[in-house]
Amino acid sequence: MTLHVLSIAWPLAPVSRDAVGGAEQILATLDAALVEAGHRSTVIACEGSRVAGGLIATKLPPPPWDDAALAEAQAGVRHAIRRLLARAPVDLIHLHGLDFASVLPACEVPCLVTLHLPPAWYPHNALTSTRAHLVAVSHTQRRALPQAFATVPNGVSLAARRDVRRRDFVLWLGRICEEKAPHRAIDIAKRAGLPLLLAGQVHDFAAHRSFFTDQLLPRLDARRRYLGPAGVTTKRRLLAAARCLLITSEAEETSSLVAMEALAAGTPVVALRRGALPEIVQHGRTGLVADRLDELVEALHRIETIDGDTCRAEARARFGADRMVRDYLGLYAQLARVHA
Repeated sequence: MTLHVLSIAWPLAPVSRDAVGGAEQILATLDAALVEAGHRSTVIACEGSRVAGGLIATKLPPPPWDDAALAEAQAGVRHAIRRLLARAPVDLIHLHGLDFASVLPACEVPCLVTLHLPPAWYPHNALTSTRAHLVAVSHTQRRALPQAFATVPNGVSLAARRDVRRRDFVLWLGRICEEKAPHRAIDIAKRAGLPLLLAGQVHDFAAHRSFFTDQLLPRLDARRRYLGPAGVTTKRRLLAAARCLLITSEAEETSSLVAMEALAAGTPVVALRRGALPEIVQHGRTGLVADRLDELVEALHRIETIDGDTCRAEARARFGADRMVRDYLGLYAQLARVHA
């Protein structure tokens, strides 16, 4: 059975294998898998996206972004969905954005929504009264979502650089915003007396830009540096070279692609106990998980007790993208058959 799957991204972040955001990386992986399996894949995402299937690119509003800019972008997505459904048969719609309820089309096509972000961040009505099938990305998240249709844990490419010399710096990777707390990572690295490299995207929201300017930049020094966004090649090189990956997020994380990628590189993870992070990082085996920020300082000095080969083996056993792809393709076929 050949399927036509329409994937819909959050309208302010480009989709590609090089994308900074986890939702955009997952969407790109599924799009490529659909094409490879002989299905038809169409993606609605903002300009600057790169996909394996067909792309319907929507316009990015000029920065700085606010609620009005987001509403304008959502209107463009709704228009693109209506035009596509009017001219081409679609077997399933898969939505990935926090704003899925604002763009969900009124149609008979079955809709799947992957909840990449903490449930509390979505409008309550979006999770309780939607006709779409909700997918949790971790078992931790599923416990807070009894109404979820399925659980499909995230997966990542297990390709990792092995030709890079291990060095002593601590690495922080992620979106540059207050809830991810890169400024706390700088404070912790300073207290530990260790060099720190930070890499990540600053989105064009006024709050994100002011956080970067007011909270992060003043903390940087010669040993704690910000590198900017990191694509796949740079990210793999940094992960292969780092002493460890430090995760300081204060959000209730639903999963962690970057933690999975670190373990695939044989690099242990030091993280706060937030959301699903203890599900990804096994304390004392593939990293160290702390309850408080001040405990992370000691953890950075104890991380050498974690074996890199154990990290790689755990990533191979649990976090491969192939398993995630099989699970999603199974859901696609199941829902499309019911609809037919």
